[in-house]
Amino acid sequence: MARITQLLDAGPTLSFEFSAPRDEEGAERLRRTLARLSTHRPHFMSVTYGAGGTTRGPTRDWVQTIRDDFQVEAMPHLTCVAHSRDEVADIIKSYQSDRIENILALRGDLPHGAQSSTQAFDTAAQLVDFIRQRADWDIGVAAHPEGHPMAASVEADLAHQTAKLRQADFAITQFGYRAEYYEQFVNQLDARGVETPVIPGIMPPTNVAGIERMSALNGTEFPTDIRDRLEAASGAAQRREIGVEVAAHLGRELLELGAPGLHIYTMNFARAASEVAAALGWTAD
Repeated sequence: MARITQLLDAGPTLSFEFSAPRDEEGAERLRRTLARLSTHRPHFMSVTYGAGGTTRGPTRDWVQTIRDDFQVEAMPHLTCVAHSRDEVADIIKSYQSDRIENILALRGDLPHGAQSSTQAFDTAAQLVDFIRQRADWDIGVAAHPEGHPMAASVEADLAHQTAKLRQADFAITQFGYRAEYYEQFVNQLDARGVETPVIPGIMPPTNVAGIERMSALNGTEFPTDIRDRLEAASGAAQRREIGVEVAAHLGRELLELGAPGLHIYTMNFARAASEVAAALGWTAD
């Protein structure tokens, strides 16, 4: 397996993101999805950990499955919200025993209205520093080209993201649909002397309600022209075609801007993600 910084040095990377399922039906679907998407020979895959403050799924098990059964580098996400320092240290040790070399360090979010008395870290930057003291890994962080939805101001947000990316080996953005936001963000980092590779995240927009909900949570724009096309579609098949077209066009724009790779959010479904990868030249075996 390989470190993500080494993969990025070799040229644009393709990666897919999945969430760890919590029941047998979800596990069967994910196995089918992994089987199909692994034929595109992605450079790595990532597995989420408690996205949105939900109950944490078996991230470690699926990281092992991706590496052992599908021979693809796998990167676990680690959110520190509601974890004590000892709990995070134990998770780090478990991944060291698995010979993990890459991790995505995130603050994460508690469910709405919930409180934690055990949380030891307030920011992802603190988690990155904690990991660095214990493991020789490539550490990634999240980036928000359109601004973090909880930021106090544009200036404060940029200062925070700049400081976080200085500590990281790479970053992966939230999904978005305007390449100009990514370009502006990278230029702002460059002006501040930050050269950390930023991999843009893309998600084929195939479900209007789902994209609207996630865009609102992330503070990202869901462009009206894309929404209008999806709402005018005759059914699910046409919506998928539109979503694949939109994501592939965006991916080309981002790569032309010099993006070091593309990270495709799959929602644990294979077809749209596979068609986007193929349209961008990462054809399946």
